Amino acid sequence: MDPITLIVAALAAGAASGALDTVKDGAKAGVTAAYEKLRGLARKRVAGDQLGQMVLAAHENAPETYAAPLTERLTEHGAADDADLVAAAKAFMDLFDEAGARAGKYNVTIKNARGVQVGDGNIQVNRF
Repeated sequence: MDPITLIVAALAAGAASGALDTVKDGAKAGVTAAYEKLRGLARKRVAGDQLGQMVLAAHENAPETYAAPLTERLTEHGAADDADLVAAAKAFMDLFDEAGARAGKYNVTIKNARGVQVGDGNIQVNRF
């Protein structure tokens, strides 16, 4: 998965209403801490960008609505090259979705491609 998609997906997974309630009790503290670290690093990445801060905050309440604007803001601020932020997103997803992580769901890398989607339940229309 490309770094920005991973970051946005991890933020969406952590923000989903009741998502952290699905985690086993023993792992809940670790998952919560990993999500807080991820959010903090994302906030740091868009610090000084009023629109970026607003989009990040709005994404927490409506991840599907604000996924594209958040992707744009994080891309503009070079989040894909922020090793700490990418590692935090991966660490959160490894804890949050252990089965998906073991299956390699969060280890996809796509470069120089057109018309590609990564994830579950996508709909895509291409006109090249």
